[in-house]
Amino acid sequence: MGKTVGLAGAGAIAFGTAALLKEAGHDPMLWSPSGSGTVELANGAALRATGAVVTTLTPRIADSAATLARENDVLIVALPGYGHKTVLDSLAPYIEERHHVIISSHASLGAVYLMELLAARGVIAPIIAWGTTICTGRRQSGTEVKVNTVRSRVDLCTVPEDRSADALALCQELFGDRFQPRDGLLAISLSNLNPQNHMGIALGNITRMERGETWSQGQNVTPKVGRLLEELDRERLEIAQALGLEVKTIFEHFHLSFHVPVASISDMNQEMHVQGNGGTGPATADSRYVTEDVPYGLVLTAALGRLAGHPAPLHEAGIRIFSAMYGRDFEAENQILAALDLDRFSLEELKTAAKTGLLRQSASA
Repeated sequence: MGKTVGLAGAGAIAFGTAALLKEAGHDPMLWSPSGSGTVELANGAALRATGAVVTTLTPRIADSAATLARENDVLIVALPGYGHKTVLDSLAPYIEERHHVIISSHASLGAVYLMELLAARGVIAPIIAWGTTICTGRRQSGTEVKVNTVRSRVDLCTVPEDRSADALALCQELFGDRFQPRDGLLAISLSNLNPQNHMGIALGNITRMERGETWSQGQNVTPKVGRLLEELDRERLEIAQALGLEVKTIFEHFHLSFHVPVASISDMNQEMHVQGNGGTGPATADSRYVTEDVPYGLVLTAALGRLAGHPAPLHEAGIRIFSAMYGRDFEAENQILAALDLDRFSLEELKTAAKTGLLRQSASA
C-alpha cells in the first residue's frame, strides 16, 4: 500500500515530485503556502507531467499547513531555500512523532532549525536532508510541469542520526534505490556545488542574464570562468578537510554527472557543450543562481569557513559583489542562519548538531 505524502510547494520541483510519487503508487498532496499555486488543481483540474516523467494525476490539495500535516505521514519541503523558514515555521506546530520530514533540497541547516522548533514542543521526528532535488524541471502552468531529469543519485542524511536506517528505507520505498548516505548535515551542505558554480557562471555572464539572452552555459564557462570555479572549489574542499569530511571535487562532479573526461573545468564544460548537455544559462537576473544560491549557499559555506578557521575569501567576495550588483544585503537575507545565531556556538557544538539536529543540546549557558 502506498504512502500518503504531503508536499509543501507548488512549483516545478513539487509538481515533478508529485508525479514521481504517483507513478510509484503513492498518494501525493500539494500545499501552496501562498495559496496561488494550486488554484486550478483545487478546482478539479488534473496535473500533467511530460518529459522524463509522463503521467496525469489529480493530487489532493491542502488548504493549510495543518491539513497537510494531519492527512499525511510523510512531509516534503519542496520549494526554494528562501521559502524554507516560513514553511518550517508553519508546519512545526503540527508535526508529530509519526511523521518523516524530507527537506528537498536542504538549505542552510534548515533541519537544525526545524528540530529546534520541534524540541521546544517535546517532539522528536526524523528529518531527512537531501543534498539536491529528486528531479529537475520547469513549471509550464498551474496544471503542467515538464520534468527534465530524474536524478540517479541523491545525497542524504538524517537527524537524529539513529533514525538513519529507517529514513533511508523510506526514501527508497518512495523513490527507488537512488540515495547515497552522507556523514551528517555539514557533509550535505558542503556536497552541494551549485552555489559556487553558479556564482562564477553568473558573474561571468550577468549581462546575458539581464538582457534575457538565450546562451549556452557550458560554452560560456570560458578558461577564466573555469579557473574561478576551480579556485572556489579549492576553498570548499579546504573547509571540508578541516571539518574531517569527504566530499566530491568539482572535477568528479562534472565527470560523474555529464560523462566527460577529466580535464580543466573549462575544457570539461566545452566538451559538455559539444555533446549537447551543457545546458542553457538563466535568461533573467532574477534567477535562483543568485537569489537562492547566494544567501542560502555561499553564505553558509562562508560561515562554515570562518568556524573551521579556513576563511573563504572568494565566497565572501562573491556575496559582497552580488549584494552590490543587486542593491541587497544577501547575507542578511538568510533567515535560517540568523535565527540559529551560529556565532554563539563552537565548531564542536556545530558538529554535534549536524548529527543530532540540536544545537542547544551541547551549548554552554
